[in-house]
Amino acid sequence: MSHIKLGSGKGAIIANPNCSTIIALMAATPLHRIARVERMVVSTYQAASGAGAAAMEELRSQTLDMLQGRPAQPKIFPAQYAFNLFSHNSGMDVESGYNEEEMKMVKETFKIWGTTKDALRVSATCIRVPIMRAHAESIMLEFERPVSVEEARAALAAFPGVSVIDDRAANRFPMPLDATNQDDVFVGRIRTDLSRADGRALSLFVCGDQIKKGAALNAVQIAELLVTKK
Repeated sequence: MSHIKLGSGKGAIIANPNCSTIIALMAATPLHRIARVERMVVSTYQAASGAGAAAMEELRSQTLDMLQGRPAQPKIFPAQYAFNLFSHNSGMDVESGYNEEEMKMVKETFKIWGTTKDALRVSATCIRVPIMRAHAESIMLEFERPVSVEEARAALAAFPGVSVIDDRAANRFPMPLDATNQDDVFVGRIRTDLSRADGRALSLFVCGDQIKKGAALNAVQIAELLVTKK
């Protein structure tokens, strides 16, 4: 936000990024700062809260119906939501095969990091899952140089707004329930990606509250930052 000028007397609009992008980049940005990310592949597992209160009620009511032997009655989504998952319900570009949610992640990452598709390659697959609140994301990052798990874990642990849950021995990693109604984004499953033999790729699993850091909290934090810049 260093380019934003206050006190100029001119109005301006600051766009809050898409919830999936915010959650992904809270994990990826501290790593991008220690070694430039050259490629990012993300799969999202998005909760009902991302589609609003009516979608949350649809998940609740469908779950009750099915547990009591009644058929699900889709209204908000085109398919049964309870005990099911499906491609994100945003508009689909038939030619490219990517939906609007996926392309938001691609374009907003370029904008937030101030880069282009020539310097960074991004691909996303967005899925709606039957979780009430908090999105989860699987992220693979390729870097300009090798990055160790220890270096990555230290960078993540020191980054404001990120909490690390990464206990391999106990098989304890982030869950949507950890992130629900929490300000922080939770990161774990930090490991060297085996698809590269040179140590230049890491895989992560991330959970963040779509309503808090994914939307309202982020807007408040932007406003607070602007106030402190006066």
